[in-house]
Amino acid sequence: MSPETGLTGGGIVFLLLLSAFLSAARAALAEVSRNRLGEMQKRGLAAAGTVLRLLDREDRTIAALSLGQMLCIGLAGYAAAMLLGQVEAIGAVAAAFALVLLFSFFGFILPALYGAKRAERVAVSLGRAVEGFIVLTGPPAAGLQALARWFLRLTGVNGGEEGQTVHEDLRETIELHTKEGTVFKNDRDMLSGILAMQDLEVSDIMVHRTKMTMIDIEEDPREIVSKVLKSGHTRIPVWKETPDNIIGVLHAKNLFAALQKHAGDASKIDIEDILLPSWFVPDTRAIPDQLNAFLKRKSHFAIVVDEYGEVQGLVTLEDIIEEIVGDIKDEHDAVATGVRPKPDGSYLVDGGVPIRDLNRAFDWTLPDDEANTIAGLVIHEARMIPQVGQAFVFHGFRFEILKKRRHQITALRMAPVQREEEAKGEEAKGEEA
Repeated sequence: MSPETGLTGGGIVFLLLLSAFLSAARAALAEVSRNRLGEMQKRGLAAAGTVLRLLDREDRTIAALSLGQMLCIGLAGYAAAMLLGQVEAIGAVAAAFALVLLFSFFGFILPALYGAKRAERVAVSLGRAVEGFIVLTGPPAAGLQALARWFLRLTGVNGGEEGQTVHEDLRETIELHTKEGTVFKNDRDMLSGILAMQDLEVSDIMVHRTKMTMIDIEEDPREIVSKVLKSGHTRIPVWKETPDNIIGVLHAKNLFAALQKHAGDASKIDIEDILLPSWFVPDTRAIPDQLNAFLKRKSHFAIVVDEYGEVQGLVTLEDIIEEIVGDIKDEHDAVATGVRPKPDGSYLVDGGVPIRDLNRAFDWTLPDDEANTIAGLVIHEARMIPQVGQAFVFHGFRFEILKKRRHQITALRMAPVQREEEAKGEEAKGEEA
């Protein structure tokens, strides 16, 4: 073997190792948790601070590592051409194919997978070396970074997803401190509720029109007084001719003041004269925007309409606050949760119970992306309108339909799958005995 061949072969091995280093570092930095690094730094691990500095300059770090990988590919190709030039044609093809496999597996895929699986360990181990590599490739990497930003501006990308990344980091921090015992469940639920509000619309938390208490202006005033007293609500929408034509909101305070004025004779009250103006809001309005609107308007009751102006429900300031602190009960609230635990570990649940309330109350993780209520989740997962008696298993629970009103699921039984299997096992043992 000639000295040139040995030198070229050594160069290829060096480039292979360099490529593996860059691939592992890039994958680790992409998957590493800033929160865990922060905890490691607090415990005195200086290398974790190095990695955090790299993440703070993420664009420059990615540009430098990408540039290094491209240089490895280019130089390895040049070295391979020199080495293969000394081999016969058929052998050169086989050797080139072997080099491609070698670099693909050992230089890119395997290091990247390892870096992603052991993100914190790899990032901390390679952090200082990566920092030194960035110093060496600083000027060209900075040029690539500036060029990339220019292209992103041309395409209209301006980093608008940064807020979402911040929210994810905050959620991860909350979960980390909850596991460590420094944040309690109630605090975690409140903090998570504030973050979740950013992704919710009015339609996600409103009281649906099928559950609204409404008054027909044509009803007898005495019947209206009776309905207000039975409802337990202080504000009730009033409609005329059709429920979609809401003409105002009846406040219990105004109604009782009118009763006092007429010495308790409800028949003398003109309901329309004491109505408050209706406030209509779109069902697609973001919850933070609606909260600001409530505060600005100094009101906490609004009628929700869709794009066609049809009434969809109502939303109150209390509904938004409950997204943060959980259900607010007072002496007029019934058992509004709609959940009744059973001795066998199952739960009887009203179909209209919000999924978020169940997750908050029982620390479950049922998805609420496609449906707001538990009945909606069952219909979404089943891809059909279930019949009474049908049962489905998904997300770790068995759902049995107990009651239905037309196409609406009004009651169902939920049982964790593990508990369900344990209950069946106990029944079988009982029968054997």
